[in-house]
Amino acid sequence: MAQQSAIDPSWQARLDTEFAAPYMRELREYLARRKAQSAVVFPHSSNWFKAFSLTPFDKVKVVILGQDPYHGPGQAHGLSFSVPEGVPVPPSLLNMYKEIDSDLADGEPTLARLRKGCLIPWAEQGVFLLNSVLTVESGQAASHQGRGWETFTDNIIRQLSDEREDLVFLLWGSYAQKKGQVINAKRHHVLTAPHPSPLSAHRGFLGCRHFSRTNDWLEAHGQTPIDWFRVS
Repeated sequence: MAQQSAIDPSWQARLDTEFAAPYMRELREYLARRKAQSAVVFPHSSNWFKAFSLTPFDKVKVVILGQDPYHGPGQAHGLSFSVPEGVPVPPSLLNMYKEIDSDLADGEPTLARLRKGCLIPWAEQGVFLLNSVLTVESGQAASHQGRGWETFTDNIIRQLSDEREDLVFLLWGSYAQKKGQVINAKRHHVLTAPHPSPLSAHRGFLGCRHFSRTNDWLEAHGQTPIDWFRVS
């Protein structure tokens, strides 16, 4: 697959096994065929495995599971919910910021600090920002679902569940919660809520306090909490 050299060594052997599987060969052929047919695929191939570059396997503390990449030009860059620097904050991420502000406010106008949408600083602190499907076509949400990416990411989640302990999994929306059925909830802390989309955030995402609850769990297990206000 594209840009394997960018993958952190802690992930490389695990991903090499997946890359060699028949389902992944079929996925590569499908993506190549769509590009040959002039389909515009997001993100750029150099960013398909960005999450595996920024967050080493043994440094993962938190997993935030998204569905598929943003399908607008310039938005997707390989991290769930994140956009590159300079791109306006999408609505779901804005609701995440509203919840962070409400959950962790200390009397300061903290939401003003969350004007940027690039979550690379989260990834560098151990927040694994994984989409279930890693590619999409321009203007066509969910256009690459059912082509093999789900098998790939199921296997990644299963490896994290089986080989690590005391991770926090944030599963927002029914899609993420269904995918999270492979997680061993006895080994990890699984938090669920409605999706932060404007269509559903008011049904329980806003007010879920997942960000403080995540940090409480991390501190209780001897780990450094996440600075959720660090964005770029």
